Parts: sequence; C-alpha cells; structure tokens
Amino acid sequence: MQDYLKGLNDHQRNAVTTTEGPLMIVAGAGSGKTKVLTTRIAHLLAKGVDAFNILALTFTNKAAAEMKERIEHILGSKEARNLYIGTFHSVFARIMRSEAHRLGYPNSFTIYDTDDAKSVIKTVVQELNLDVQHYKPNAVYNRISGAKNALVGPAEYNNDYHIQQEDMRANRPMMAKIYAAYAQRCFKNGAMDFDDLLIKMYELLKNFPEALHKYQHKFKYIMIDEYQDTNPAQYEIIKLLGAVHENVCVVGDDAQSIYSFRGATIQNILQFRQDYDDVKVIKLEQNYRSTPNILTVANEVIKNNKGQIPKDLWTENKQGDNIRLIRTMSDNEEGKFVADAIQEQKLRNHYKNKDFAILYRTNAQSRSYEESLRRMNIAYTIFGGLSFYQRKEIKDYVAYLRLIVNPKDEEALKRIINYPVRGIGKTSVDKAVLAANENNISMWEVLENAARFGYKAGTLQSIEEFVTMIRSFRSMLDTKNAYEIAFHVGKQTSFVKELFNDKSTEGVQRYENVQELLNSIKEFTETPMSEESGEVGDKGLATYLQQITLLTDADQKDPNADTVKLMTIHAAKGLEYPVVFVGGLEEGLFPSGLSINTREELEEERRLFYVAITRAKGRLYLTYANTRYKFGSLTANEPSRFIDEIPQDYLDRSFAGGGTRNQSSSGWANSNAFERMKGAGSSTGSSFARKAEPKPEKTFVSSLASSNAKPKEVAHTPSSNFVPSDIAELQVGSRVEHQKFGFGEVVKLEGSNHNPVATIKFDVNGEKKIMLNYAKLMIQK
Repeated sequence: MQDYLKGLNDHQRNAVTTTEGPLMIVAGAGSGKTKVLTTRIAHLLAKGVDAFNILALTFTNKAAAEMKERIEHILGSKEARNLYIGTFHSVFARIMRSEAHRLGYPNSFTIYDTDDAKSVIKTVVQELNLDVQHYKPNAVYNRISGAKNALVGPAEYNNDYHIQQEDMRANRPMMAKIYAAYAQRCFKNGAMDFDDLLIKMYELLKNFPEALHKYQHKFKYIMIDEYQDTNPAQYEIIKLLGAVHENVCVVGDDAQSIYSFRGATIQNILQFRQDYDDVKVIKLEQNYRSTPNILTVANEVIKNNKGQIPKDLWTENKQGDNIRLIRTMSDNEEGKFVADAIQEQKLRNHYKNKDFAILYRTNAQSRSYEESLRRMNIAYTIFGGLSFYQRKEIKDYVAYLRLIVNPKDEEALKRIINYPVRGIGKTSVDKAVLAANENNISMWEVLENAARFGYKAGTLQSIEEFVTMIRSFRSMLDTKNAYEIAFHVGKQTSFVKELFNDKSTEGVQRYENVQELLNSIKEFTETPMSEESGEVGDKGLATYLQQITLLTDADQKDPNADTVKLMTIHAAKGLEYPVVFVGGLEEGLFPSGLSINTREELEEERRLFYVAITRAKGRLYLTYANTRYKFGSLTANEPSRFIDEIPQDYLDRSFAGGGTRNQSSSGWANSNAFERMKGAGSSTGSSFARKAEPKPEKTFVSSLASSNAKPKEVAHTPSSNFVPSDIAELQVGSRVEHQKFGFGEVVKLEGSNHNPVATIKFDVNGEKKIMLNYAKLMIQK
C-alpha cells in the first residue's frame, strides 16, 4: 500500500481510491475532508493521470493553495503546480483570459469588484434619471447578482412575468432596464463582474460547441469542494463539463449549507444522486476535531431539520467539558464576560490569543467584544472589515494598473484621470462620459480624440499628456513584469511622492500601505507559477490584477497571527479553534427575525448554528443577553429556540454575575425576558430557574493593619440608590462606596488587567486591598 494511504480510515481510503464514475462524499464537520480531497488528487497523479486533466474547484484561494502544497508534499514533486485548482471564479477567469474574445470581450478584460459594480450601477441609475435613493446601488446589485447566479440574463429578466411582478411589488419597476443598461456598460468597458465570470463561462460552454468539446476532454476528472454551497450557474457548468467522462466527485455536507443569500441551493447536493447513474455515496462521519460533548450537541440540534442526508458524527477524542451557556444582563456585559473568560482561560490553560474565536450572527455585534478586548489589551483581528485592497490609496494605485491593462475600463479611468491633480476637472470628465455614451464608444477613445470632441487649450493639453503617459505605460506590458510597471507608474505619476510628502499620521499610513502593495507585487513576480504552456513565467500585470481582485477576506488575513479572531458565523465555515464563543443566542437575532418565515429559512438558520458549534475543538461557550440595543432602543430578548434543542445534560448554565450550574430549564426558555430579570440585580445575580444563594464576597487580599488581629469592622448599610459602577472608570483619588465597608478613597491601583486590585482607605474601616472582580463599588460623582 502506498505510504500516503496509511493515515486514512476505511471510509476515507475508500473515497480516495474510488476514482472512476460519479462519487458523492458526504463529509461531516471535522472529518478530514481536505485531507481526503488532496490525497485523492495525489492518488490520481500517482496512477499516471496528467495534472492538466484534473480540475478541482474550491471556495477560497487559501484552500486551493493549501491543497496544492499538501499534494506537493505527498508526491515530493512540483507536478501539483500544473493542476487546475482554485475557486470557481479564479479558474473560470483563467479560462476566460484565452476565450473571452469568443464573447466579444478583450482577453485583457477587467474584473470589477463589488464596489466597482455598484459604482457603475449608480451611474446607470443617474443616467436613466431615476432616484438613487429609491434604486439604491446595493439593492440593485444584489438583485442583478441573484438573477445572474440563476442564469437569468437581461432579456430573460425582462420577459419573465413573475420577476416583473416581484419588481412591481417592490416598487422598482425599472429594474429590467437598469439590468440591461448595466450589462451593456460593463461590456463596453471590457469588464466582467464576479457573477459574469460564472454566467459568461456558462455562455461559452453553451453557445460554442468547440469550446465545450475542448474543456470536456481536457478535464477528465472533476472535483468540487463544498458542493452544498454551489448555485444554479455553478451546477450547470459542472454538468456540462462532466458530461463526457462523468468522473465527477463532489464533496460536501448538507448540514453546512448556509449561503442561500448568495444564491446557493442545498438541492444541488440533495439531488446529486438523481443527476448521474450509479452514483456511489461515501459518508465520512468520524470527527477528528471536537470533543464527544460538542458533537452530541451538534448532532441533536441538526436532527430537527427535515431536509438532510442522515449522518451521525462520532469521535475517539476525550469527552471534554460541557458546553457553557451564559446569560448576561446586556450586550455590553456579554462582551465583558467573553473578554474576561478569554483572559482566564489564557492564564489557567496556557492558551494563546489565536486559540480563541468569537462568532456572531451579524457584523454589528462585534462592537461590545471589541471594546472589552481593547480594555483588557487583548489583540484581535476582525474578519469582514475593510480589506487592504479596499483602502482608497490602494484602489487609486490599482486603478492606474487596471487602466494600463484595459484602457476601456471607465471606472478606473474616472478614478485617476485627475489624481494626482493634472487640470482635468469634473466638467471635462462629464463631457467625455456624455460623448462616449452618445457615440457608443469608450471614454478612452474620446480622450484619444479630445480635439475632435471640442476640448480647448489647457484642458486639451492636459488630456493629451495624460493619454501619452498611459500609452507609454502600456508599451511596457510585453517586456516588463508587474512590479517593474507598477514601480514605474508610481514614480512617473508622482503618486508615491505625493503620499510621501504628507507627514500626517494618516498620510504616513497611506504611504506605508502603498509600499506594502508594491511589496506584494514584488513577491508575486518572484513566486513560481504553473509550468503549463502559455503561462510559464507569466508575471504580467493582468495576471497579478486578476489574482488580487479574486481574493476573499479569508485569503487576506493571517490565520496564524496571535490574535483573537472575530467574525460572523458565515465567515467561520471551514475554520476551527480550541475555544469558541457564540454570541447573541436570542430570538430575532439568532435565528434572525428575517429568516424564520418558512421552514427552509429556519432550517438554514439551524444549519448556521450547527456550523458555529462544530468550529469548536475543546471548549464551547454560548452567550445571550437579556437586553440589547437595537436601532437606538433598549429591547428585551427571549433566548434562542435553538437553546431548547440542546440536550440539557450537556449544558452548564450560569449567569455572568453569579448563579449556579446545571439548573433545570423548566419554564425558562419561554418565559418573559422581563420576568427573568426580576431579582437579577447587578450585585447578586440569579440562576435560570431560581434565585441563587448569595456567594461569600472574596474581598480581602490582605489586611494592612500592623497587628495580626483583625480590626473590628463597622457594618455599613448601602445607600438606597447603590448601583455598582464600571471598574474601568476607577482612578486613584476616586471616592467610592463599598456595600460592606462604606465610603472611602482609592489610594492605589495594581494587579493585572484580568485581576485588578485597589487599595482603598475607608473613612471608618481603615485601609484595605479589594479584588475588583468580586467587590461591588459605586463611584461617587
């Protein structure tokens, strides 16, 4: 037996060695899916299959790179570089670079990111004299994206009665016209958006038999990762490509289908067995990631879904702790608890920051976690924030590079035609856009013939100098690599010099960002690539631009950085962490109030919860808040219905300010939130079923009295308006009230962020050291 098969269990080995015919691998969370995929590809190569005949599609570039690296390690050769492994978008973009001319696009077409696409839509809406506030670019873009992913082009969209009725009910009757104008504008600009990479690939295969024949016979073995996340366009493309050899292997888990908002349909994996004859199904159910307790909870939760492929995850890992369920009074308290728990786990179990993940349903929830982590000086990274390539200075620089590759790119041209300032103002730009529309030519062609279109004197000279400069950059495309051109552009345009001269804090950061961009281009030009004919040593600008445009957020963040990771659950799929916090388990938030109108929507929310649970390797915390601010108003919350679906024996329940463990949940989950808050004051807390017995307050670290005998303490009755203050506001010199020792003044603050200690000189009871995590103090204003 080959060495690379020795580490596989029986089901994994079966999946790897079954190479002929249609195969569906149902891979449960943490079951070694990536290992099976990479080993299967290595096995094909070891059997003598040519790397150029294997197509493997993933959903992140990071996953594709990891697969190639593993295959190289298994085989000990560089043959993996010749595989077609990548995301749907990156692989199809690679194919379209040589096939786009069939569809009337330049092979050097621009790929518009989401911001570019929305900018074009905004322009189209304005040119149609429609209200941009009514036809908001984001809403219009999502509508068009949904249509494209369902393979509905502008003509089909306009002729579909049901679609038109939907738009009428949404009070957007001009959507079809906007869609058609948007598609035409992209075509004129020689640009495709992300969705076009799919729909144009489908059109290529559907409308050009010679292209279909070429790629059907090229890709003799096709593998698709995360098949449950595919949309109708991806499904149809795979059907076309795999129709000849039918060596189509799909890997996925219906229980992790969570992207319907992107057009993904769970039906693709549920119906795979009907698409081909003699489909072999192999289930991978042994989990190598999580504890049995976590898996039991995940299994029991997902069993509530009706639409699924039955499976039962199991593991040989140690039993592990029960799942901690934490109730807090507010979302701010929720954030504070999570930060405290992270600090405690780091001290007690020697975890690093990177061992923790905080997951939530919506990006807006990150605020309370961020504030608490910052307060405790815990480093963190947010996935889903502004990416490096979305920063203004980076988009400006990249716009120059895009225009060099494709002068028809109107979005890039408008962005940099007068940056740095060169005397071509908004009026001159608007005139060029109008002339381009009236003559059905590109804006670049108008500028090339500026004198013919009525530009005069100084403006004409500025335009001609700009055109000459861009032409000189374009002359370098065939002889210089991406870095050489980019460096030359920065120097010739004074772009980098202008940033360097700005010595403000923001200016220095922008300059450093541009240097980092140049570093990334340099690294690109020095990294080995595929040895396929036509791509050897391709370090050109077009290839680099394609690569960075198709990066996902996960590709841009360093997963090994020693930081706590904050992200939505959608962004967490495919990742794993020793300790996971899942926040906001409240009705209306998780499950989302927008996604519980049908069984299908509710089941997707439950699959999302399943994904969150199965990210945890060793410890799992579930939290929710009694109250949370929503749209500026404080609202009371019901606990999520998903909590009731968890076997109660596997839960440790507690209140963030106290409480007991493993209390009965009878009557709790459906009781009114305000009723649950009664008696749950800040000073004592309560359990879920009944009020907890008050715990002795851990107050003394030491007595500062000179003798060993304890001084006699004078009892203090707290003020009627006593409310504990946030200890973060405590300062030396603060006047405070303690529930037991009365009034005093803070004379010293020490200890760690995790366990702060205050020395307080009380008016009656003398000087004492107080552990602030346990004592309740009210700061006197």
